[in-house]
Amino acid sequence: MMIDTLDLQFLLAIKTQGSLVGAARFLNVTPSAVTQRLQQLEARLNIHLIDRTARRLHFTDEGELLCRKGVVLLEQHKALFEEIMQQHGKLVGTLKINAPFGFGRKYITPVVAQFYRQYPQVEVILKLSEQPLLEEQDRFDLVLHIGELDNSNLIAHTIAPNHRFICAAPALIERCGMPSSPQDLLKYPSIALLENNEDTTLWSFEQKNKKQTIRISPVLSSNDGDVVCSWAKSGLGIIMRSQWDVAEALSQGQLTRLLPQWSLPDAPVVALTHRRKGIPERVHAFMSLLKKHFTPNPPW
Repeated sequence: MMIDTLDLQFLLAIKTQGSLVGAARFLNVTPSAVTQRLQQLEARLNIHLIDRTARRLHFTDEGELLCRKGVVLLEQHKALFEEIMQQHGKLVGTLKINAPFGFGRKYITPVVAQFYRQYPQVEVILKLSEQPLLEEQDRFDLVLHIGELDNSNLIAHTIAPNHRFICAAPALIERCGMPSSPQDLLKYPSIALLENNEDTTLWSFEQKNKKQTIRISPVLSSNDGDVVCSWAKSGLGIIMRSQWDVAEALSQGQLTRLLPQWSLPDAPVVALTHRRKGIPERVHAFMSLLKKHFTPNPPW
């Protein structure tokens, strides 16, 4: 009547997926294999764990108890194994990271590759998304974010500085002239990047003790940074973008920075964690590697 961690993982797969078919897909086996294994587990325990109907599954009290206690036991088993391995100087476990699409593709994927080469026993899951998945924060060890973050209980660890620039293609500047103040920008067609639920049409500038704010009326908008930069390089409008995203285009002359004497709110690169203390060693190791890549001089 023994039950092991594989049995608990199997039962929890059914619980989390909500169906035998979903569990089969998750476990990469056939639905009939899941049904057979469940029947064998129930026979071995001599306990009915799940009531199965044509439409849905219903866990019995015993099944619910196994799932509830099983989560705790699996976490304890995992923590024990990781502690033993760490005493021998090895990092193990799973590292789950969320990062923005553009920044993640360009700057985080190489760091993940290097981390894996250094710590091959750590499974790394990198999920790229348009917005930080804060509503799913429990699913990630690290959420990488660009800029300020409001209304979050997560702890921010600064990884790298990052400025914001107003940019335009040389062709647009030749056509419309070079602006001398933020108000002059209202004469230009503008392009907005829709990201992080920010008010992306409100641009705030500061120069010494002077502050100016303008509200642009974009002719083009997109939630994809590559698309926005492509439009700007084609001379279709001015953009406000992070330094990391336009540094290459600026160095190659595809874009020109406007109003360099005026500064915009910075958008530092931060790594968000659930807590400041008690962070797993693999998370510490990855953040250390990030800081080596991005400080003191970011790669942009």
